[in-house]
Amino acid sequence: MNEQREVVVVRWPGEVPFAEEGLARLLAAYHLRTEAEKGVAVAGVDGLPGRYRAEISDPRAAFGDDVVLVALSGDVAVGCLVVAGPVDGRSEIKRLWTDPEFRGRGVASGLLGAALARAADDGVSSVRLSVWEWRTGAIGLYERFGFVVTESWDGRERLVCMERAV
Repeated sequence: MNEQREVVVVRWPGEVPFAEEGLARLLAAYHLRTEAEKGVAVAGVDGLPGRYRAEISDPRAAFGDDVVLVALSGDVAVGCLVVAGPVDGRSEIKRLWTDPEFRGRGVASGLLGAALARAADDGVSSVRLSVWEWRTGAIGLYERFGFVVTESWDGRERLVCMERAV
């Protein structure tokens, strides 16, 4: 297996032909795992809520106004992250996911670093994100990158909201 890692910015997945399919696969894994962790029995993508199915079936449309980062190992998509466009001087990070076979190799750190660099280039003052409290590894990663827990902007139970200045 090719151990090469690089982070590629994909605004329109057609720029990197294999990235759109790989992105859909990563988003499906992310949403299925999240639903399972929440205790929701979902047999497959068709059982996911419509908004998640829409992301998976057409990432280009779902994230058309956002920046999508895809981590590649050779030409295989192994991680993803979405940076929502700035609103009131703040960007939001969503959908950070690394294929479990590639965890521990710096993929998530590379994606997060690229997202923060992008936010700085966009001139935003801060970046925020939300993460489920049971994802302690992700929370630790965010803390290492300077994110701190902040007042929640989302009413869902067990969701931790974090933010950092850019």
